[in-house]
Parts: sequence; C-alpha cells; structure tokens
Amino acid sequence: MTDWTDHSFPDHEVNLVFARGKSPGALTEGLRGLLREPLECGEANGWAWAVHDMLNPEADDYDLVDYRSLCQGGGEVVVFVTEPCSAKAHGPDFSYYRDGRTVLHFSFEDVGQRVGENPDYLSAELLAANLIGPESECGWAEGEGHDCFDHHYDDENRLVRAIADFFVLPSPPLSKEVAAK
Repeated sequence: MTDWTDHSFPDHEVNLVFARGKSPGALTEGLRGLLREPLECGEANGWAWAVHDMLNPEADDYDLVDYRSLCQGGGEVVVFVTEPCSAKAHGPDFSYYRDGRTVLHFSFEDVGQRVGENPDYLSAELLAANLIGPESECGWAEGEGHDCFDHHYDDENRLVRAIADFFVLPSPPLSKEVAAK
C-alpha cells in the first residue's frame, strides 16, 4: 500500500485500525470479539491503534470486518484495509466510523465515489490535496511517453497523508527495516 505498511508485516495482509475513545486494551478486546488478533498495538496522540490480519483462516472467517461495534456508544474508528484483494490487485480502502455508524468509506481506486452517512466528510481536504476535483487528473496524456501508473503510489501516499493529517493519526508501527529507510 504505502510506506506505512509496506513490508512491515511480511506474509500478512493487514488492516490498520485507529480508535479514539478506547484504550489499546479495549481495542484489542474489541478486535478479538471480531475474530481478529492484533499483530501489534499501541497508543499515541489520543488514538489507540492496532494492526491485524485482514482474514482469519483458523476460524474459517474470510469476511470483511464490520468495525461499527468498536465505537458503538461513542468514539471514532479509522480503518485502512491495505490489501482488500491482493490476488486481484485491488487498491486499499478507507473507512471512518463514529458512534457505531459508517460516516465515510471509499476505495483508493476511486476516491470520487465515496459512500456513508456523510460522503463529503473529507471533501475539502481531498480537494486541497488535488485528490478530487478538476486538478486531480493527471496533466500528462497517456501515450506521450508517460504512464500515469508511474505516480500511482505517490498518489496513494498523498491520500494517506491527507487522511492522517486531518485526523491527527499517529505513525503506525513499522518494521525495523522500513523504519530505517
């Protein structure tokens, strides 16, 4: 996905979960209740965070996780699904939950198609980062010696930075190899 998780958890397809209004222990217990065991967890900037495997083959659970229960009755949850279907090369996706409701969800593949109770929740930030709107399209014409995929990962990193800056998310865990870069 991005430098955030790239090669940080080898042989794992991970989701990165941030929760405001919960301790790391409460987040861990909530994830366990969803049949997801955190690989790593911590707390910073008022957010508890955890990284867990996207799927749980031991429990024969290959479904997407419904994170709404983690913030039922108060709190916020931000989720990055880093590899929703790596076998089919789908891009990451993002979700924001508050008080047990899905406020915003979108795929990195099409940031213009946002859903949830408030699909425009981050619109000003996405527009300012040129991720949506008239300035978001690549100015180079395909076929003129330019391949838009060449800056695909830069665009994903810019998207993650815009989201992280808006929510003031802490840096997630990185492997020693990635942190040393």
